[in-house]
Amino acid sequence: KFCFHLFRLLPPQGKCRWIGGCRRWVEVWKQSEEKKSFWRKKEKFKMEVVLLEDVKALGKKGQVVKVNDGYARNFILPKKLGVEATSKNLNDLKLQKANDAKVAAEQLAAAKELGEKIEKSKVVVSIKAGEGGRAFGAVSSKEIAKAAADQLGLDIDKKKIVIPDAIKSLGTYNVNIKLHKDVTATLTVKVEAK
Repeated sequence: KFCFHLFRLLPPQGKCRWIGGCRRWVEVWKQSEEKKSFWRKKEKFKMEVVLLEDVKALGKKGQVVKVNDGYARNFILPKKLGVEATSKNLNDLKLQKANDAKVAAEQLAAAKELGEKIEKSKVVVSIKAGEGGRAFGAVSSKEIAKAAADQLGLDIDKKKIVIPDAIKSLGTYNVNIKLHKDVTATLTVKVEAK
């Protein structure tokens, strides 16, 4: 039981030390109980949502988060950023995660296999050259990708080819190809004069 004036527990005799005594402690106690029940009710207005996309300051795709009911109904659900976390949606999420893991494993295996092929092979690129083996211009990743497609039959994206220094002279160079976030292959490129 709380005292209205001092907001602390009453002494054992049940009287306030405030001048004239305090008869309003019951009212304050009731107010505090109402506040507790209000916050308990407010907790009921939370909703679990499965995020379909990354939402800033809330979570990443595939996470199950607890948000206010109004925020979910007025922002997340209409914009298709998430769905309500029902048993069906949670099961779908579980299956989708398993499928994503399987696809990622297959992509990694394919990248490793392609990397082994690239490591064993060699590509010859012909460019115009002047005196002393100095090339006119530089060999680009586009030319290397085209040469790999013509000579080896490998479809390599030019954006995945990483050339550390510009190739401006004749000779043999090692070029890195980023096939996967975990797999990087090295392709031997021989530059010849036309």
